[in-house]
Amino acid sequence: MRLFFIFLLIYTSLFGFDYTLSKQVANGKTALLRVEKEKGVTFEYVEFDKKNFPFLNTQDNTQRFALIPVSYYAKAGEKTLRVVYTKDGVTHKKNFTFDVVYGEYKKERIQVSSKKVNPQAPKVKKRIAKEYAEAMRIYNTVDDTWYINKPFVMPLDSVITSDFGKARVYNGSLKGYHSGTDFRAPVGTPIKASNDGKVVLVANRFYSGGTIIINHGKGLYTCYFHLSKFLVDEGDEVTENQVIALSGKSGRVTGPHLHFAARINGVQVDPLQLITLINNTLTKVQ
Repeated sequence: MRLFFIFLLIYTSLFGFDYTLSKQVANGKTALLRVEKEKGVTFEYVEFDKKNFPFLNTQDNTQRFALIPVSYYAKAGEKTLRVVYTKDGVTHKKNFTFDVVYGEYKKERIQVSSKKVNPQAPKVKKRIAKEYAEAMRIYNTVDDTWYINKPFVMPLDSVITSDFGKARVYNGSLKGYHSGTDFRAPVGTPIKASNDGKVVLVANRFYSGGTIIINHGKGLYTCYFHLSKFLVDEGDEVTENQVIALSGKSGRVTGPHLHFAARINGVQVDPLQLITLINNTLTKVQ
């Protein structure tokens, strides 16, 4: 279990500002960089793994922080990120390092309809490719709006039946990893928005079934899969705890449940670890 937690190491102003950086992060988790706001210093963004990640504000507006997603497929070892900031009108770039370690993820064997494991029908394959491309266009969109000003909540109060990161073996064939967290949810259970945001996708998809994606701004998205009924439309702005759908058993499932997932700038991460990290950081509790 020790690999699933973020370890923080505080550095002082060796680089012109005080900062806190995650020292060690498991693959599939999110790292945290937090900086103290200082007069004359503007923190622009963080460069990591060929992507840029914006700085966000804590609730009291005294600090800024950046969420750095680590891919599930990232190799263990030392990783470098670059902070781009402006001090007294001059742009600076400084490199920092942290360690990626392999998470202790288990395997999970699942039996589902063979039609959902490796579909060969051209029409179905075309549908899957189209749905994937549509989702990735959404996940890779990073807008300027930041909807979050309070902690996240769980989409429902229920037992977790499958954790993020488990290797998924469908009908005896390895098909990747579990990209979210599953909650027990009989058909018709109310599903809530985990935080404020804008609904950017409401659709029935081949694998995820009834699907809702909420944009929380700055490249952060939460996803709600296998739904039976939609209670919001694309374009709706929703608030934390608002009921957005009813659970179901649509898509590739063995039974009714909610699959809850999260992405940062297109990168899939453990949603529960991310929520804990954001909630603690917004209120500066460690």
